[in-house]
Amino acid sequence: MKKYNVVAGFLILLALAGFTTKAQNSGTKKSLCDYVNPLIGTDKMGHTFPGAAVPFGMVQLSPQTDTIPHNIDGKYVGDVYKYCAGYQYTDQTIVGFAHTALSGTGHSDLGDFLIMPTFGKLQLNPGTSDRPETGYRSRFNHNTEVATPGYYKVELDDYGITAELTATTHVGFHKYTFPKAENAHIIFDMNYGIYNYDGKVLWAYARVENDTLVTGYRITQGWARTRYVYFAMTFSKPIKNYGFKDSEKVVYSGFWRKFNLTRNFPEIAGKKVVSYFDFDVTDGKPVGVKVALSAVSTEGALKNLKAEAPGWDFEKTKAEARANWEKELGKITVQGNEDKMGSFYTSMYHAFLDPIVYNDVDGKYRGLDQNIHQADGFTNYTVFSLWDTYRALHPLFTIIQPKRDEDMITSMLKHYEQSAEHLLPVWSHYSNENWCMIGYHAVSVISDAAAKGLKFDKDLALKAMISSSNLDYYGGLSYYKKMGYVPDDVDGSGASMTLEYAYDDFAIANFAKSIGKTAVADEYFKRAENYKNLFDPKLKFVRPKYKDGRWKENFDVLDTHGQGFIEGNSWNYSFYVPQDVNGLMTQMGGDKKFISRLDSLFTMHLPAKYFENTEDITEEGMIGNYVHGNEPSQHVPYLYAWTSEPWKSQYWIRQIMDTKYLNKIDGLCGNDDCGQMSAWYILSAMGFYPVCPGTDQYVIGAPYFDTMDVNLDNGKTLKIIAKKLSDKNLYVQSVILNGEKLEKAYITQKQIMDGGTLEFNMGPKPNKKRLYTIDQRPFSLSH
Repeated sequence: MKKYNVVAGFLILLALAGFTTKAQNSGTKKSLCDYVNPLIGTDKMGHTFPGAAVPFGMVQLSPQTDTIPHNIDGKYVGDVYKYCAGYQYTDQTIVGFAHTALSGTGHSDLGDFLIMPTFGKLQLNPGTSDRPETGYRSRFNHNTEVATPGYYKVELDDYGITAELTATTHVGFHKYTFPKAENAHIIFDMNYGIYNYDGKVLWAYARVENDTLVTGYRITQGWARTRYVYFAMTFSKPIKNYGFKDSEKVVYSGFWRKFNLTRNFPEIAGKKVVSYFDFDVTDGKPVGVKVALSAVSTEGALKNLKAEAPGWDFEKTKAEARANWEKELGKITVQGNEDKMGSFYTSMYHAFLDPIVYNDVDGKYRGLDQNIHQADGFTNYTVFSLWDTYRALHPLFTIIQPKRDEDMITSMLKHYEQSAEHLLPVWSHYSNENWCMIGYHAVSVISDAAAKGLKFDKDLALKAMISSSNLDYYGGLSYYKKMGYVPDDVDGSGASMTLEYAYDDFAIANFAKSIGKTAVADEYFKRAENYKNLFDPKLKFVRPKYKDGRWKENFDVLDTHGQGFIEGNSWNYSFYVPQDVNGLMTQMGGDKKFISRLDSLFTMHLPAKYFENTEDITEEGMIGNYVHGNEPSQHVPYLYAWTSEPWKSQYWIRQIMDTKYLNKIDGLCGNDDCGQMSAWYILSAMGFYPVCPGTDQYVIGAPYFDTMDVNLDNGKTLKIIAKKLSDKNLYVQSVILNGEKLEKAYITQKQIMDGGTLEFNMGPKPNKKRLYTIDQRPFSLSH
């Protein structure tokens, strides 16, 4: 190992441990990127990746550390769950570097176009983690690993090759420094994929255009059923030789059989293709590789390449990527504990990875109908994990990414127009609908944006909302509309579906009301009360019902399996009525009993049998029976604001932030889910949170930093100050907005966007006199 890498690795380890370098001690100002650690969450729960990407970039170029398949002969392989992002920090080998990834999802896809530099004996299979020498993979050591926004570097120990990566929106830029050798190879594996399986690649094709340019595409099935990705790959050195191997047994090869297709033939095609390109590196100069992506065509990929990365100045592209991140991270600046700043800016980094830009530089994109469309006047986006991100990520975007959020909504409306089902996205994924999770939460994103003043086609939006909420064959909707709930014997997640549909219906109602569609609003406000149909008056918990109206038998309020809920139990899901917290309190027996139920959620003991066999829920993400590591409960700490003991929110919010978001590799307590977990942290650090998206209100919690400047696109700044804040002084004594005492339990979007100063005065004990009248409490359908 080179001396430089040992020193650099040691300094990185010191930084991760909370130490500072000599330069930092001498007063050198850190950039915001210096606080970000892309390695946080690269464990089995966070499912993030440490690679090179720019904010919202289509290319997310990242190391891949194993080849665990999704299934073998149709049988699910449990270990694959750890590889949702392709990288596991505990692994000791790198298979290569792939150009696409999902951040923090609990299911996966992508991993397109794996590149691995090697030399010596040519090997075209990846080998195994316990015997890497049997393939092209390599051992590596975290001491040589550098991960910062827009840049990744590592030493491939088995080859002595230094790998460096950076990116633009559509282009992955590789730089490989080889030892002096004649047999240097770039492996280009078109069969590799995240959540891969035999038959996932439907077809792969490449053509060698000249001695430095290769173009092609591949078509895959999987989470996205029909997914096209095109590429244009160029090298900084001329190719000496090239070839490929197709592991698929071909029964009939036509008259192609007259050629030796496997070596120096300019067309490469098949279902299990691994190709290679040889280079002369005896001059000691690195091999540069640029791979541009498009969902449209190889022509589109070439346009993206020429527009975004026309030259071979790796350092320039790296600097531009970092500057791009510095600009986006600077939308919020904070002052406080450096360790917490690491967690904060890493959360900002995660929040700006998805959704991704999904059109070429000329505006062309592949639509849901698999035709090519033109994005006129907007940027098209995909990767909408809406069951997660409607809760906090999109509300955060209305504050610090409003133009992007408008474009994302327009993208959703285009999805609706191109949908054979006439449906807004449920989980939009590379010109596909993958139907993941439940509800029709795009309506929440749209309603929330409208309530906060964002611009888009309102009439089209309402039409799309109504259509999405009336697709009878989707998720038991025909029963929901007819009976007011989804029966358990129709769908085993029917109770959670009912609760989420009821909230979504409120979002539609409030939006319809805002644009003067009174009849529609009245219909959907009535549907928004359907949650009441599943509250068992004896148990005072939500309980599934059968089609004949009977309550589900042998019901266990603590169990997450087979009890009518998806990724949650009745204890947690019974608090999911964000549109009518007052009505929820009534269902649970009133103020005191509601408070007691909330207290118990956080303090009770949950036996391990209830979560030990659940992939998405682990003990690390729990406080008592409260599950912060998964989305359905994340608004719950704020529900005390509707009660006579609102200060309890401040205590539990602080416990969550102190214990569930740590500045270390395994510092995330659950799947980040395309930025939702991180957005919860960012908003809560500001001192407020959108319990009910679709209104313009954020419920007041407690700030987490001494000062915070929210730099708004309208040129204004909201300065958030927490006076006397400390680990002991976690309780809010008073809140002052622009010199006037804020008497309400919430702050509005307008108050935030108008800027000024939001001042929290903090103390060591709750201010129990700081109570709210009914009119001062946050929105609720019931009074």
